[in-house]
Amino acid sequence: MYQETLFEQYGTDAPLADRMRPVTLDDYAGQEHLVGEGRILRTMIERDEVQSMIFWGPPGVGKTTLARIIANSTDSRFVTFSAVTSGIKEIKAVMNEAEQHRQLGGRTIVFIDEIHRFNKAQQDAFLPYVEKGSIVMIGATTENPSFEINSALLSRCKVFVLYALDTNDLVALEKRALTDPRGFPDRQIEADDKALTAIAVYANGDARVALNTLEMCVLSSEKDGQSVLSEDVLKQVLSDKSLLYDKNGEEHYNIISALHKSMRNSDADAAVYWLARMLEAGEDPLYIARRIVRFASEDIGMADSRALGIAVDAYQACHFIGMPECTVHLTHAVVFCALAPKSNSLYMAYTKAAKDAKNTISEPVPLQIRNAPTKLMDELGYGKGYQYAHDFEGHITPMDCLPESLIGTHYYEPSDQGVEKRVKEHKEAIEAWKKAHRNKQ
Repeated sequence: MYQETLFEQYGTDAPLADRMRPVTLDDYAGQEHLVGEGRILRTMIERDEVQSMIFWGPPGVGKTTLARIIANSTDSRFVTFSAVTSGIKEIKAVMNEAEQHRQLGGRTIVFIDEIHRFNKAQQDAFLPYVEKGSIVMIGATTENPSFEINSALLSRCKVFVLYALDTNDLVALEKRALTDPRGFPDRQIEADDKALTAIAVYANGDARVALNTLEMCVLSSEKDGQSVLSEDVLKQVLSDKSLLYDKNGEEHYNIISALHKSMRNSDADAAVYWLARMLEAGEDPLYIARRIVRFASEDIGMADSRALGIAVDAYQACHFIGMPECTVHLTHAVVFCALAPKSNSLYMAYTKAAKDAKNTISEPVPLQIRNAPTKLMDELGYGKGYQYAHDFEGHITPMDCLPESLIGTHYYEPSDQGVEKRVKEHKEAIEAWKKAHRNKQ
């Protein structure tokens, strides 16, 4: 039994995305890490053993659809809430009904769409009923649950992360819509893979956008019961989005390389141009933001450590507000990174250390920097000779911390760029002091 609110059957007047909403896991697209054969969420749904959980992911990736699939497959009473229309009074009334149902041996699953829109008091109203098992709560949110859901409630839920659908998933959904009776009955449609891929790229991982855009293209090109998705139709519907940019193809990697190398070469104008090329073609802003975060430490590093903070802040801004508003935050990060002093010293340090780590994998940790939590370890000399830096003048000691075979090896070699020049001077002073005091030992 479940309460039909959000999940009623859609008629022919409903948008294509609603008409084509899957009702079984076999029709569900994407999220193989959760609903693939043998995966935990699929097993829970098939066994009707769902526990309280949160679905977290961007719009149009299947959060509400998963709730509908659970509603269609469970023997439990199923109730839905909307943050827009449900107040404390309505919540408590349904919770009391759920408790009565539990006492009679039944179970109630409550689906809360856009749970991040519920205020603290509303969220608190669910907590005691989740705690004592009166309800199984399923929430859906596009926002980070750590920030938007009360910690007490969140601790009682399993968080499942859903990701943006890839181009192949979206094209498969479009093809199904063209042949399924729920899609375009009694209409002949001509659409090749190039056209469907262009729509998928435009949708940027959002199934709802992809299907509703496909419907717009079909209706815009209809003539005497036939529709041809020509390039002209696509250009009109997709506005000025590029039809040539393939996020999984060579051009994708060419342009992200162009952005990276423009920033490395301190060419802010070129960097902003390549950034715009990707965003206007439908690239995922979070993908670009992740690359900028990497760049901040790989190519700037200690020359200006502010770059990493700005890059991470830009990523968070993209996650928080999305497109198109986050374009200015990405531009902020790109321009800062392009104009910042450059150093690859951190990248080179790790590369060299990683090589030594692989070749000396069996080297023991020096006794003086081992912990000795047991009497036996203490008797074996663990921690013997350890020098607690804070007990010494200048908070520094000449104690060796590398394995014996690597003593004297230098991995991080600061450049003379930006702030790193001062870091270099400081590091050299430390090394000189340690060398002088080791000679006195």
